[in-house]
Amino acid sequence: MDKTELFLKEITEANGVSGYESEIRQIMKRELADVADSIECDKLGSILGYQKGTTDSPRIMTVGHMDEIGFVVTEITNEGFIKFLPLGGWWGHVALGQRMRVIGSKGPIIGVTGSKPPHLLPVEDRKKVLEIKDMFLDVGAIEKFDIKKKFGIKVGDPIVPDSQFTVMSNPKLYMSKAFDNRVACAIALDVAKKLKKVKHPNLLMAGGSVQEEVGLRGAATIAHMGNPDVALVIDVGVAQDIPPNNFSKDEKLGGGPVILVYDGGMIPNLRLRDLVAKTAEENKIPFHFSYMAGGTGDGARIHITRMGVPSIYIGPPVRYIHSHNGILYRPDYDNTVKLLVEVIKKLDKKTVNWLTEA
Repeated sequence: MDKTELFLKEITEANGVSGYESEIRQIMKRELADVADSIECDKLGSILGYQKGTTDSPRIMTVGHMDEIGFVVTEITNEGFIKFLPLGGWWGHVALGQRMRVIGSKGPIIGVTGSKPPHLLPVEDRKKVLEIKDMFLDVGAIEKFDIKKKFGIKVGDPIVPDSQFTVMSNPKLYMSKAFDNRVACAIALDVAKKLKKVKHPNLLMAGGSVQEEVGLRGAATIAHMGNPDVALVIDVGVAQDIPPNNFSKDEKLGGGPVILVYDGGMIPNLRLRDLVAKTAEENKIPFHFSYMAGGTGDGARIHITRMGVPSIYIGPPVRYIHSHNGILYRPDYDNTVKLLVEVIKKLDKKTVNWLTEA
């Protein structure tokens, strides 16, 4: 594995569901120490590293969210089974029968989301999607075995999907949990590392937010802390090049970074959108425009902070997000890093002022 693969393995396999991101924050803090002049955390736990270029203004923020989707323990039955609530958006089909790990006081405990075999299900029930509220986790429940005492599990403990980072047989494809949105954290760090070696006419603020999957909560506090003049929000695109008939879609593995023209919570700054696209074309970086009608990300909060922040979403497409295993194409990752570096090198005071001129 090269350095990027090793880091993606570390940061995606780490535990960090919404509200429990401390393990990810420590990784980010360690990596930012090599490229930032100073590091700051807000009181929710979001983190920013400040890297001064040739000047300390304008203030350019590159941010991805550190949290992943998961669950939290809400009840331990007398028989030793665990009931839970979702942290983030889950579809019942992709949670059922999957390996999970509970992060208890005695360390991670592996379990499985219990599922009845089809032999026990009426025909009509086989067609239904089981709701999360009706699921349970089995971590080794058996009569007279106290999992609270033996395993140190209690109500309020986080539950993380159990999945390993894997370089697939096609070595340019990676499979892992938490690409949404640890891949963005890795990209923000890579961008900062590359800009450390070259001149950039601004102050770069690179980092990660918390609790995006449960309501963009860390986005509000990190934007207040950093007070950016421009926000380049890094998040994954939803790759749609899967059966039955979507192979012609632009948002596909190999399509390059996605630039969102619309999402459910933010319309990007139009001049910034055009600047990003022009920069990609000038540098022969593949990219595609897309939209997300039903969801939103951290930009929805960041762009309305204080007097407003010119903002845009950029990121690599990933298959099967919000599941145990997403798939990422390495050239899309590399091209996202390259595009962000080239855009930031253009964001001097004159250009940033132009983004919001009447």
